[in-house]
Amino acid sequence: MQQTTPTAIVQEKIGGYRWTICALLFFATTVNYLDRQVLSLLQPLLAEKFNWSNTDYANIAAVFQFTYAISMLFAGRIIDKLGTKTGYAWALIIWSLAAILHAYAEPLGRAVSPLFTAIGFAVPASVLGFMVSRAFLGFGESGNFPAAIKATAEYFPKKERSLATGIFNSGSNVGAILAPLTVPWIASHLGWEYTFLIIGAVGFLWLIFWFIYYEVPDKQKRLSEAERAYISSDSEPVLEQDSPAAAEKVSWFQLLNFKQTWAFVFGKFMTDGVWWFFLFWLPAYLKAQYGLTGTDVMLPLGVLYSMTMVGSIFGGWFPMYFINKGYNPYEGRMRAMFVIALFPLVVLAAQPLGHLSFWFPVILIGIGASAHQAWSANIFTTVSDMFPKKSVASVTGIGGMAGGLGGVVVTKVGGYLFDYYEKSGSVETGYTIMFTFCALAYLLAWAVMKSLVPKMKPVNI
Repeated sequence: MQQTTPTAIVQEKIGGYRWTICALLFFATTVNYLDRQVLSLLQPLLAEKFNWSNTDYANIAAVFQFTYAISMLFAGRIIDKLGTKTGYAWALIIWSLAAILHAYAEPLGRAVSPLFTAIGFAVPASVLGFMVSRAFLGFGESGNFPAAIKATAEYFPKKERSLATGIFNSGSNVGAILAPLTVPWIASHLGWEYTFLIIGAVGFLWLIFWFIYYEVPDKQKRLSEAERAYISSDSEPVLEQDSPAAAEKVSWFQLLNFKQTWAFVFGKFMTDGVWWFFLFWLPAYLKAQYGLTGTDVMLPLGVLYSMTMVGSIFGGWFPMYFINKGYNPYEGRMRAMFVIALFPLVVLAAQPLGHLSFWFPVILIGIGASAHQAWSANIFTTVSDMFPKKSVASVTGIGGMAGGLGGVVVTKVGGYLFDYYEKSGSVETGYTIMFTFCALAYLLAWAVMKSLVPKMKPVNI
């Protein structure tokens, strides 16, 4: 007969409703990345149809990233004001409608072209239409991570937050896996317009479950008293600041006075662009160097992003190894992040080994992308380690803006390099330069973060 361990008894008494909330965050993030990645998978088809250059595509992608970056700053503040439930719902509604708008990008571009031409901004109608659509998508999607991180801070004690973040953040990998498995098929059978329409409508299904199952812990009737107490079991002094009155007095400028904010900002700026690069440019890379298009990219991208899902969940668990050894959450997380920062170095071998088979760069980039997701699960959680809950979304928004701006830089530089070296017949050189940056970015980010905040120091607002 199986014995019931004391741990199992405690867990049974506590309950596990918080993991239902984590599942909701996971599915929202999956939808978020499905909507985000449709364009990158259709890029070869759309570039041929509308005669785009690499720079045209880079400009479209950069508009999304720039709008996303600026909106992140306000998204965090808005979600802090509206609350997680209402704020997350509005974010999803906006980005789902924006995803659907892409299906009408060309007529939209023709409609607004005279306005932009009048101010001296003349680009092809298709490029302009996708720019406008991507801008709205970036505005809506900017609410996902501030809301998800805030919900995690509300429903999980600190020791479980990186694991919960790793689990919901793996939704980005599932979205990235589902996209190449569905987008080429829909586009080939129904047309590229229906791809945006169908994928964009999926988010509204999630909204139903969100309204049914989510409420803040104090008002959540499905939450046991034991689990409610467990969620609030942290004893750090920072929790004493989590009153609405204290939060209302915190401005962006106040938050920028803290080294903890700048550590998060720099870490996001240096590393988010790597993920954006992989997400937006891998289909173009596989076409440019290996001639893979359409359904041919389904398997390699599916394998690559399946690897990243493992990285995300492992990265969420990894700091618990150090925390269980007696390190405080921040120190355990930073130790884990240093180890994680070593893994992207394998991307340096992607191009040298690429002549053997495209599977070598796919696997090596997959390891680097997996490391990014592990890194992401932890860097997000450093915010809730040290900041009051009511400021978490605002700080996440500031860092998200920095990450988005870093993504703009990486995307624009990539577009320029690929066009430049493509003209000289050596586009692989452009990718080699970009992969080198992707490999080294994490160690540099870790070193600066560690120098700014060498030890755990809760923010005293």
